[in-house]
Amino acid sequence: MQQKIKNTIALVGLLFFAFILKAQDEDNVNFTMAVSKDKLGINERLRVDFTMNKDGDNFTPPNFEGFQVVMGPGQSIRNSWVNGVRTFSKTFSYTIAPTERGKFTIGQATIVIDGKTYKSLTKSIEVTAAVDDPNAPPSADSIADDNLYLVAEVSKSNPYLNEAVTVVYKLYVGNINVTNFRPLDNPTYNNFWSQDMPVKQYTAQDGTYEGKPFRYVILKRVVLYPQKTGELELEPLSLDVSVEVPSSRRDFFGRPLYTSTNKTVSAGRRTINVKELPITGKPENFSGAVGDFDFSVTTSKTALNAAESLQTIVKVSGSGNLKLFQLPEPNLPSSLEVYEPEFEENVSTSLSGMQGSVSNNYTVIPSFKGKYPIPSISFTYFNPKTEKYNTINSNEILINVVEGPSSGSTVANTANTNKQSVVSTGDQFQFIKLNTSLVPLSNTYFFGSKSYWLWLLLPLLLIPMAILFGKKREAIASDVAGNKIKKANRLARKYLSAAKKTLGNKESFYVALEKALHNYLKAKLKIETSEFSKDKIIELLSQKTVDAITSEGFIALLKNCEMARYSPFSDVQMQEDYDRASDVIGAMDKQL
Repeated sequence: MQQKIKNTIALVGLLFFAFILKAQDEDNVNFTMAVSKDKLGINERLRVDFTMNKDGDNFTPPNFEGFQVVMGPGQSIRNSWVNGVRTFSKTFSYTIAPTERGKFTIGQATIVIDGKTYKSLTKSIEVTAAVDDPNAPPSADSIADDNLYLVAEVSKSNPYLNEAVTVVYKLYVGNINVTNFRPLDNPTYNNFWSQDMPVKQYTAQDGTYEGKPFRYVILKRVVLYPQKTGELELEPLSLDVSVEVPSSRRDFFGRPLYTSTNKTVSAGRRTINVKELPITGKPENFSGAVGDFDFSVTTSKTALNAAESLQTIVKVSGSGNLKLFQLPEPNLPSSLEVYEPEFEENVSTSLSGMQGSVSNNYTVIPSFKGKYPIPSISFTYFNPKTEKYNTINSNEILINVVEGPSSGSTVANTANTNKQSVVSTGDQFQFIKLNTSLVPLSNTYFFGSKSYWLWLLLPLLLIPMAILFGKKREAIASDVAGNKIKKANRLARKYLSAAKKTLGNKESFYVALEKALHNYLKAKLKIETSEFSKDKIIELLSQKTVDAITSEGFIALLKNCEMARYSPFSDVQMQEDYDRASDVIGAMDKQL
């Protein structure tokens, strides 16, 4: 009983599988028309093939208006088996000759397959004046010309200034084989900001060009942002292509023999008309951002103590010309010390343009206790989709400095110290006395007195002392290395005194250490705090011929000061950084 059930299930499954195959066969019926050429002279002949992949009945050809049938219909059938799969094709062939010049359309042919009627597509044929030798076979160059095209496809021909434009270069190939190609002339994209998108692998795809089926390969992709308005010209891409063209000769098995030739193809010059951004409604703070963006201003914390640091981040994210405009700057109170921002860029480029974010990270250190507002700032961009300017305003942020010196009390005390009371004595204005009380000088003479001999002999006593002092000074001056060490140690103690007092308190120590390093550079290199960045420091030290080891040690200390804000540091590490800072300042001062 169980065996019968299994047999029944197997039979049902087999019938179901056969039904699916039959349905697929019905859906995969192809009936096409192909012509030997779509342009010919009036004294030439044209071959037309109607091909089906399944046998049918009642084939009806078109009326061939504008042509007369010279030969046909010829019929050929082809069966082949590959890996157990049968391939069938049946072709009806006609040879026709044009009766007059002009443009003609070969109409649809019909065939009935499994009770259904299928129709072929139409073809347009152009008949020109008579050619010199209609019976001569076409040359390899002429065949290559008809089957090889290099096309530059431009996404937008009329963009706005700084709007993304994508150019894709495609090589279309017909009934020939491409064996190799090399670029002859690459476009330079003048007046554009360009981002090349390399093609990792050349993959052939099916497509159409001018209504005819072709295979194509994407050779080059580039994203452009126009930097100038008006008509901008794209220089053409030119290639030297090696191709194999089928000839009229056949080998022993009836396969066509191929002829090799080289062709130069060019994508042609393309013109892009770049529009100016609208003047109407253009805000004053517009900095050239074009796209669709979000804008924000954030801080790492809103409450802290004086001499501690916080991060203020001005960030723009979205899609558009992210690398081609400047971020707005925050308007911070003057009582906050602000360092040069660190620029961060997280941008990727695709065929639609740039996406991602750009930001400026400001390090801010308050010096006094109090509440400091970071006012709202605005960012304006132009959206080419809506053709409007959009302005985004950030939220106002209030920074609360909880502990620290009070700037108000210091000013008050200073003011009180400078004030002096004026007391009126009542006798500010007095008459000049007319009667004098002069006393005569003593009769004691200076010459021959003790004072006279003391001042006379004193220079003689000072000569040996001056000689001893000069020798000592000369010995000290000759010790160049010792003098440099002493001077460097004095400088290190001078700048690191505040940091030494805060050893054991991580945040206060590293804030004081960072200030000491910056103040030392400001004193030696004569630069302002706003000019500080690691790259700037390295460049300046290199110009002053400071060796790489000392320069790298200085930068490493600055990095430790930044990392200490977010990472735990032990007392031992703080002491090591203090000693290293003293050594670095000493070594740097010798070289500067």
